[in-house]
Amino acid sequence: MPVTDNWTRRSFLLSAAALTLLPADPAVAAQELPDFPAGVALHRSAYRNWAGEITADGLWACAPADGEQVVSVVNWAWRNGWRVRPRGYAHGWSPLTITEGTASDAPVLLVDTTTHLTGLSVEAPHAVRAGAGVSLETLLTFLEGHGLGLTAAPAPGDLTLGGALAIDAHGSAVPAQGEQRLPGQTYGSLSNRVLSVTAVVWDESTGAYALRTYGRDEADAAALLTHLGRTFVTEVVLRVGENSNLRCVSRTDIPAGELFAAPGGDGRTLAGFLDEAGRVEAIWFAFTEFPWFKVWSVEPVKPLTSRRVTSPYNYPFSDNVPTPVAELAGRMVSDAAWYLAPVLGNAQYDAAALGLVATLSADIWGPSKNTLLYIRPTTLRVNANGYAVLTSRGQVQRVVAGFTAFYRERLMAYAALGRFPVNGSVEIRVTGLDDPAEAELAGARAPLLSALRPDGEHPEWDTAVWLDVLTLPGTPYAEEFLRELEQFLLDSHDGTDALTRVEWSKGWAYTRDAVWDDEEVLGTVVPASLGEGVWGQAAGILDRLDPHRMFGNAFLDRLFR
Repeated sequence: MPVTDNWTRRSFLLSAAALTLLPADPAVAAQELPDFPAGVALHRSAYRNWAGEITADGLWACAPADGEQVVSVVNWAWRNGWRVRPRGYAHGWSPLTITEGTASDAPVLLVDTTTHLTGLSVEAPHAVRAGAGVSLETLLTFLEGHGLGLTAAPAPGDLTLGGALAIDAHGSAVPAQGEQRLPGQTYGSLSNRVLSVTAVVWDESTGAYALRTYGRDEADAAALLTHLGRTFVTEVVLRVGENSNLRCVSRTDIPAGELFAAPGGDGRTLAGFLDEAGRVEAIWFAFTEFPWFKVWSVEPVKPLTSRRVTSPYNYPFSDNVPTPVAELAGRMVSDAAWYLAPVLGNAQYDAAALGLVATLSADIWGPSKNTLLYIRPTTLRVNANGYAVLTSRGQVQRVVAGFTAFYRERLMAYAALGRFPVNGSVEIRVTGLDDPAEAELAGARAPLLSALRPDGEHPEWDTAVWLDVLTLPGTPYAEEFLRELEQFLLDSHDGTDALTRVEWSKGWAYTRDAVWDDEEVLGTVVPASLGEGVWGQAAGILDRLDPHRMFGNAFLDRLFR
């Protein structure tokens, strides 16, 4: 997305939450949305996704007070030929909420979940009831106040729980050597924590939409746990566990060639740290040699060298774009100076390496929330692709080594031609799978559409390696480059000894000049990666619960054709 205005630090601080809400003229609303449910105020709202590449101006929107008002809104939309799109903080990349080009007069109603659908209550020692619109930061803060927490969580706090569940959001954690899973905890996605889910579904007996609650042991629930926006979830009950204190040590002194080396050596490898601590993340800036590598470990007592942290977001140099980084990125976009990608990569590395020292954040310790959450909306807005490679724990290093070697080789080959398709970073995380037994509920179903759904034919695959590549919107040759990476992953891990699945919230299905557009990936590869039978089962349930496809858009219609 070319940017023509002057790029300053503020250019990177645009947030979907800050978009203007325009109060509706009652007369206009009555004319354009006749008989809209009384008591549910309407307004005009802009929409902007995380990277600003999917936008819409002036769509009708509302914020129902509770689930019953959501039902009233949905039934109005059904009777009047509109579609409903639940809207949280828009912290995503893929067109699961709306598609680019949605006109302001389109019959699409944005339904805000963040204003009222935010209730929280402890249901049992290891269970919490939560509204779909509550943010992850608010949820984790609430849990911490009750001595509870999560094994791992996504880094941004400005995700709604409903949005996170829709796309099987995850953190980075597997058991360290000798570590035993604590009651109420899981090493899979947030979707694997759901005990019950309340959603708006079609009621055949009344001929209208209604609220219904599904237990995790019901067959239909399996399609709602990760639903990609094909339903409207209003509330869930989650399994949670006792909170842990986590130490997070950041390193910038291990070369990528050593950290991502092929298996068999004796160097400091990602898999070695994984065995020691179970929780790792690598952020490898483009055209640099030393990744920013984080290792979390469970530490009940503060280590002597660690700094105690009492709040999240402890990397201000990452959350607030440093001036040199902002100026470089701005010049690249506004002046088409994409050849500065190596300079930007090194500036980002320098900001991290120096910032960790300057802010005393290279070794921090505290309640889990305070080390797990570290991305604010003020960070650099970049595009991201994403994949999960299912493999066995013992093959993690092989997967990482193969991917990073291919990435490095192709990046250098493009640069030799004067092309610089990546100016952000590679990010690598590792999780367990969505084992329904970890929900600790008899008869619990595995999420049908989660990228972390176990593969029935390969029980030895117990781990997922998450691979993301980040680059500025509008970067030339990015789609072509990312298509090569995607085809490499799909070909290298085709279900024989490992399996590639897409990360729903990010970029995938690349053509040479577009994303979410490759017909083979959309129509064949994605369903096959989950199993044709599983895909068909999920699609059938979602269609039955929403036969009028109220909860959808043009992209979802294409995906679930």
